Amino acid sequence: MSVSDKSGLVEFAKKLYARGIEIISTGGTYRTLQEAGLSIIKVSDITQFPEMMDGRVKTLHPRIHGAILARRDKETHLKELEKYEITPIDMVVVNLYPFKETIEKKGVRLEDAIEQIDIGGPTLIRAAAKNFEGVVVIVNPKNYTKILAELEQNHGKISLNTRRQLAVEAFRHTMEYDSYIYGYLSQQFLKTSEKFPPLLTLTFRKLQDLRYGENPHQEAAFYTELNIIEPCVSNAKQIHGKQLSYNNIYDINAALEMVKEFEDPAAAIIKHTNPCGFALGKNIFEAYKLAHKTDPLSAFGSIVAFNRTVDEDTAKEIVKTFVEAVIAPEFKESALKVLKIKQNLRLLVTGTLTPPQPSWDWKKVVGGVLIQDRDIKQVTLDDLKYVTEKRPSAEQLDSLLFAWKVIRHIKSNAILLVKAKHTTGIGAGQMSRIDSVKLAIMKAGEEAEGSVLASDAFFPFRDSIDAAADAGIVAIIEPGGSIRDQEVIAAANERGIPMVFTGIRCFRH
Repeated sequence: MSVSDKSGLVEFAKKLYARGIEIISTGGTYRTLQEAGLSIIKVSDITQFPEMMDGRVKTLHPRIHGAILARRDKETHLKELEKYEITPIDMVVVNLYPFKETIEKKGVRLEDAIEQIDIGGPTLIRAAAKNFEGVVVIVNPKNYTKILAELEQNHGKISLNTRRQLAVEAFRHTMEYDSYIYGYLSQQFLKTSEKFPPLLTLTFRKLQDLRYGENPHQEAAFYTELNIIEPCVSNAKQIHGKQLSYNNIYDINAALEMVKEFEDPAAAIIKHTNPCGFALGKNIFEAYKLAHKTDPLSAFGSIVAFNRTVDEDTAKEIVKTFVEAVIAPEFKESALKVLKIKQNLRLLVTGTLTPPQPSWDWKKVVGGVLIQDRDIKQVTLDDLKYVTEKRPSAEQLDSLLFAWKVIRHIKSNAILLVKAKHTTGIGAGQMSRIDSVKLAIMKAGEEAEGSVLASDAFFPFRDSIDAAADAGIVAIIEPGGSIRDQEVIAAANERGIPMVFTGIRCFRH
């Protein structure tokens, strides 16, 4: 026995001891069991070596590992045990140093993290798991009760099936542990020399099975990153409603990531990962009303996200439309009373939101994974290039920068129309940019007039500028970079529309 997580340890050890089972232990585990009144054998009494090097070397010895690894069905192994006076070890109860908990501490030093890299523990676990035919390995305290019950029912024996299951769990435990170490040291040591490592390990823990995937004939499950800290859909807590679906989770992620971008009260209404409305307001009630106004028809069956606590007035507004899910930092009790009238409405809380953090983004393809930096690049006034004779007003610039922040969350080809700090029309996912322009204008209707326009990539032709001008668009923001930039700029000058270039593209496939 050698565990960092000592929950249930003493009770488990006492019941094993009562069955006449000898227990070998070391370090803090030894002291805990001895203080509980148990007569425990020290590892050093077995190895005839003291713990060395501040406890770095304790169990790494043939008298320990030979006792675990010896095959009970192999005569030569048994003879070697007898020759070297080694008593077989039939059960290994080990869990590992708290490396994850250590690196999650604010201001943790590298040397502190290094000392939490367990060596003897994983070796004991792997040895026992390898020899599951003759050894029981337990890494999870939750299994103590199950093991005791089986010992009682099977006259002191653990079934082969249980030993196999425990072996698989053991290797999962060490794999997860090593993934934390690999990830942490990669961040520490490969920042400048090698951003994308030659071996990529993506380790996730299953959070839940899902009813089905994108379609009913597809089975699905939801997995979360092991060390996620940033508030997100993966660590949000569902407090009401029926089980989340695959598509719900994907859309909730899109909605939440939009509102996290902004400090002012924000509301996002999402349908099929694209916004059908987004707005800022003096409060979230105003933001939601403005966002909903963008496309009330598409808002039916949508996902809604806020970056502020949901109040009663906003809740009453939400339930006027069929909504699949709402995610927010918190809900007031008065708001919950209103929302929970809808039995199936999924409600999720995140706690206080923080801005998006630098990390990797990845997409699965058949046989591989595409890895890239998460697109959280901000564009400021200083980044803008004024390319037309007419310059945008200060108010227009404010709206253009808001539009650029929002359009990064819309599937390309993306066109966004904005007035002040709310969307008026959205054209997403079209195969040609002019079609996205026409769609955004159509969605905006009369609201197109007086709106500013954002494009996630350059305009390849002047046709989009002419369509925008005909609809009453008053300013444009786009990346620039087309071989026909001068033709597009000339069109904007001809139609009297100020245009600025960002110099960067924000495709979202």
